Amino acid sequence: MPAIRPALTLCTAALLGAAVVVPATAAPRPAEVTLTPIGTVSTGAFDEGGSEIVAHDPIRQRAFSVNAKAGTVDVIDIADPAAPHKIGSLATPGANSVAVQGNLIAVAEQAVDKTQRGSVALFDARRLTLVKRLAVGALPDMVTITANGSHALVANEGEPDGYCPGMTDPEGSVSVIDLRGGAAKATVATADFRAWIGKEEALRADGVRIFGPGSNAAQDIEPEYITVDHTGKTAYVTLQENNAVAVVDIASATVTRIMPLGLKDHSVAGSGLDASDKDGKVNIATWPVKGMYLPDGIASFKAKAATYLVTANEGDARDWECFSEEQRIADVTLDPTVFPNAASLQGKKALGRLNISTTSPVNDRGEVTQLHAFGGRSVSVRDAATGALVWDSGDAFEQLTATARPELFNADHVENDSFDTRSDNKGPEPEGVDVGRIGGATYAFVGLERNSGIVAVDVTDPSAGRIAGYGINRDSAGDPEAGMAGDLGPEGVHFVPAGDSPNGRPLLLVGNEVSGTTTIWEVGTSR
Repeated sequence: MPAIRPALTLCTAALLGAAVVVPATAAPRPAEVTLTPIGTVSTGAFDEGGSEIVAHDPIRQRAFSVNAKAGTVDVIDIADPAAPHKIGSLATPGANSVAVQGNLIAVAEQAVDKTQRGSVALFDARRLTLVKRLAVGALPDMVTITANGSHALVANEGEPDGYCPGMTDPEGSVSVIDLRGGAAKATVATADFRAWIGKEEALRADGVRIFGPGSNAAQDIEPEYITVDHTGKTAYVTLQENNAVAVVDIASATVTRIMPLGLKDHSVAGSGLDASDKDGKVNIATWPVKGMYLPDGIASFKAKAATYLVTANEGDARDWECFSEEQRIADVTLDPTVFPNAASLQGKKALGRLNISTTSPVNDRGEVTQLHAFGGRSVSVRDAATGALVWDSGDAFEQLTATARPELFNADHVENDSFDTRSDNKGPEPEGVDVGRIGGATYAFVGLERNSGIVAVDVTDPSAGRIAGYGINRDSAGDPEAGMAGDLGPEGVHFVPAGDSPNGRPLLLVGNEVSGTTTIWEVGTSR
């Protein structure tokens, strides 16, 4: 097991303003968050999904970590968070996600053929015994349980097995499991997207990406992650590849709205990016590029009687047999009236290496008129009622990682000595996010998949977010395959408030899919 390294605590006064895209009027506050890793459990599995999504049982002080390699959910005793240890496992073949509420554990399990219907297994959290297994949609990728335990919700991603003739593209959906009669009597209803079949052009006109070859809207929409608002009545679901968020009424199991997320303008100061993996340096600059947010993780919080959404703008692309949307700017023809300096832009040390989508707009001559890159490289705060952008962290994550651990700037998560290798492709790749309150402040905790750091973002004022702290438990001198490089590839991030914590202090549980480690971080604050 790699040694626990001291966390980096970052004073972020120098970054204030760099991240703010939506104007903020709140006075800057001093940095206050420290993130310190205090305990780790390792599966010993490198780059095989040994530790992914994590959940917490505050009654019995257990953590649950999805071990995709083994097809189990590992049960970890965290009564002493500095000495966590595995005490058992749940047999959950195809496990993708786990959630705990009261005496119930829910696990989302994909089928052997991911295009077929998956299942949700319900376990008794006291005895760790299976109560019931329910059929849900294709590729159940995430499960959550409402705070009052009345319902579980499952994001059925419905990925295709490819776009060749004869291949299958199942419908995406959200399963709503009614638990009010107890787990043994649980029933399933489906919130689907069939109401949008035949309305694909209208969705595209609104900015929702519907582009899988031969797929209708219900097949093309791919739910990724779910958050439930404070009322327990409404769920918000990221549709990552579609660059949108769906709104689900839980009581009726109905999708009531699809909210497009728009594009990020990387030509605006404070929203730049490093676009090249061949220049051998940090070069965060403004470019004539539009970023598709394409969020993975989503969380929600209440502020001043309104609900806000926080999204981690990862940027997954579709790359399947017979269809891939990735292309490099060097390989396309640019409209010379829009890009008069096309030749210089397409150099490998400029934009030439940057991946963009084949769905980027073109003119009637086939020349690209807008460059649509993958992901926002950021975290965003949005108004849940409208989907409107309230605040975005801009280029602050790249600025932060370039300063804090420059040797890991836009590095890959499977190897060290990989400085700058991800600059052409989504940069730090924010993936998982959770929200928690500490001392009257609201923080979003964001995992950066590629460089493996964890960022604390103060979103107490939703329109004036700011980075409040940073931690990284990665040893850039260690051998990743030998398990000596620390935590790699944070996938699941779960906040534990002080009142639910075994040591009375706020904690963060993080599942790291590449290193196969589940790490407990203690969250300190000066508030």
